[in-house]
Amino acid sequence: MSAHRVTRESKRAVVARRLWLAVSLITLAIPLSGCGTGALWDKFLAKDDTFVDEPADKLYNEGLFLLNQKKDPKGAAKKFEEVDREHPYSDWARKSLLMSAFAYYQAADYDDCIGSATRYVTLHPGSPDAAYAQYLIASSQYDQIPDVSRDQDRTQKAIAALDEVVRKYPDSEYATKAKAKLQAARDQLAGKEMSVGRYYMQQRDYTAAINRFKTVVTQYQTTREVEEALYRLTEAYMAIGIVGEAQTAAAVLGHNFPDSRWYKDAYNLVKSGGVEPSENQGSWISRAFKKMGLG
Repeated sequence: MSAHRVTRESKRAVVARRLWLAVSLITLAIPLSGCGTGALWDKFLAKDDTFVDEPADKLYNEGLFLLNQKKDPKGAAKKFEEVDREHPYSDWARKSLLMSAFAYYQAADYDDCIGSATRYVTLHPGSPDAAYAQYLIASSQYDQIPDVSRDQDRTQKAIAALDEVVRKYPDSEYATKAKAKLQAARDQLAGKEMSVGRYYMQQRDYTAAINRFKTVVTQYQTTREVEEALYRLTEAYMAIGIVGEAQTAAAVLGHNFPDSRWYKDAYNLVKSGGVEPSENQGSWISRAFKKMGLG
């Protein structure tokens, strides 16, 4: 055994002996010090009642006051979270969890709203308010939809969340509201496709443009963008000489949207090529609309 190792072990032994001696002295001092020490120990061992949980209903009402009177939704959310934290198994906790989600939504703190509402749906799936919690999740996603010039990942998430409301709670008032927002969100995705398609048209990349307009016609037929998409298909097909498809696009446009200004433009375009709008039943355009029951 090396001298260094012996030295280290000796030091440890010294430290251990000193600790033992200190503990022994404290133990011996207790009976010698009389009642004063006993009172000191009683105080040391007594439960600290300085911090007492506030009643759940008081915290909840304070949250309502901050939300409604003080117009402080973030402060209200924190107060509702106190109820959930201090009284986790109470009915007040369930109510407060939903109210914290609502308060965060009012504060446009969408991530925290989604977090609280998701927790509510997970813990209380059978609650009458679960539909509203799910709607708050969807609305938080919907309110963050960007303009058509940007990536539409958030729009896809909004559509998925809104679909969940309709699927899980079809008879609730929130399903009706979700359907209205779904239509607007799908318009947004169709608008994105149209924006890119127009860009390709300007670049004379007609095949790429047709693919974008085709997406609108096949996936977003109920959106406001479909009329222009059919016109742009007429325009693109005429440009590359596929006159039959141009005629079909114009004919389907006229059949489904006879008063559309886009139909007037499509009609004049095919007429300038010496033909009339005429539907080819075998065209993908015709099949797409028949599949949706629109043709």
